[in-house]
Amino acid sequence: MLEATVKKILQANVYEAACETPISPAPFLSRRFNNQILIKREDLQPVFSFKIRGAYNKMAQLTEEQKAKGVIAASAGNHAQGLAMAAKLMGVKAVIVMPRITPDIKVQAVRARGAKVVLKGDAFAAAAEHAHELMEEHGYTYIPPFDDIDVIAGQGTIGVEILRQHSGRLDAIFVPVGGGGLIAGVAAYVKYLRPDIRIIGVEAEDSACLKAALEANERVVLEQVGVFAEGVAVAQIGEVPFMLVKDLVDEVITVNTDEMCAAVKDIFEDTRAVAETSGALSLAGLKKYVQQTGVEGETLLCINSGANTNFDRLQHIAERTELGEQREAILAVTIAEKPGSFKKFCRTLGKRMVTEFSYRYADSTEAHIFVGVQVKPGGEDRQAVIEKLRDGGYQVEDLTDNELAKLHIRHLSGGRPSERFEEALYRFEFPERPGALMNFLTQLPHDWNISLFHYRNHGAAYGRVLVGMQVPSGDQTHVADYLNAIGYRYWHESDNPAYQLFMA
Repeated sequence: MLEATVKKILQANVYEAACETPISPAPFLSRRFNNQILIKREDLQPVFSFKIRGAYNKMAQLTEEQKAKGVIAASAGNHAQGLAMAAKLMGVKAVIVMPRITPDIKVQAVRARGAKVVLKGDAFAAAAEHAHELMEEHGYTYIPPFDDIDVIAGQGTIGVEILRQHSGRLDAIFVPVGGGGLIAGVAAYVKYLRPDIRIIGVEAEDSACLKAALEANERVVLEQVGVFAEGVAVAQIGEVPFMLVKDLVDEVITVNTDEMCAAVKDIFEDTRAVAETSGALSLAGLKKYVQQTGVEGETLLCINSGANTNFDRLQHIAERTELGEQREAILAVTIAEKPGSFKKFCRTLGKRMVTEFSYRYADSTEAHIFVGVQVKPGGEDRQAVIEKLRDGGYQVEDLTDNELAKLHIRHLSGGRPSERFEEALYRFEFPERPGALMNFLTQLPHDWNISLFHYRNHGAAYGRVLVGMQVPSGDQTHVADYLNAIGYRYWHESDNPAYQLFMA
């Protein structure tokens, strides 16, 4: 299968639509990590993503009869734009089914490239189901985003370019992983010619379908998939990609939201390009690999797979960058409720920069403060700050890795009810579309009172919502049943220390 795939890659027809993208050096990162770090710039494609390669190559294999009937796909982003452009260049009708939550900027980009857009469902699964219904009804040819050998061959041309453009030492290539089409194509070509080069897949830790499949030695379906890096938010690795990569990939690294945001900043500082979070995923994995292994003097290349991000999302990315670089510690500290306490607290910190401070009077003896402190990367300095405060007699709770604290509490801290009552706290991800909140409220039992609500728009397909509810005692054992029926992803946060310290 490997030889057949490499042959298809060499025969792939992509350059009537795609361009050969350069490899950019990353001098700042290279000096910082004592390795030569290179970035393959797929963000420079005409559709700002590598997806144009696979879409065009797949369409180039169609018969004239298939082209005459048209093509269809389900996609919320880059594959949609790649297919729309490929179809326009070939003069073929294209229908793209997109979830209703798809940001308008992406919908308009697909329409601008000549495709017909059908909005259906709140998630990709519903859009994909409708796409297959239309395919059966009209005789369209379905163009898959990753689970197809011709699509994989198109993406594999990136591997051809890498080895041609950089003929010298190359120790590892870091590839973002969603459905697996990109890593399958790159790994097949590179391993066939240069088996000494390590191929390292990088996944978001909340959508790590390849890692799960490798551990189980078979494809598995993730129960839940995170949506922050929506370009790689896939619940199951593709069947054809997995057949290839299970024997070719040397390692899979997972990274979190903050690490991706930090990588977006790193790419910008070295290239002035604004990567999407899934585009910066591979660099986040590269950095983590260097930190974990301590390698020096190696040549490491990562693929920036795309730059399709909403402008208003950059605020949230910038907000999380310092945490991703481990340059900020988020702490809950208990101090005495008396004059001079804050000054004493700052004196204990010494000359460290306080990046954030939130406080509101709640008790005559103790105050809980929400504080951000600038620290050095690596984690040791953060621990040193915590130990110094504890040695000074302070109670400290480390919230640096606490999602509730970072998404909501830092914007709400200090608000407490004047009287005690029972409250259940849940964190939700709502589809970002009109009517989503009303759907949630309508399906809650009528005698449940909402006692807390916090929402922020991050420019993504999903909004993050924090809800406090007063649940009657007779309903408490059935809360999960009610919430599961609504169908939104959620977390029970009533015992979260960030909530208990600042809002309970």
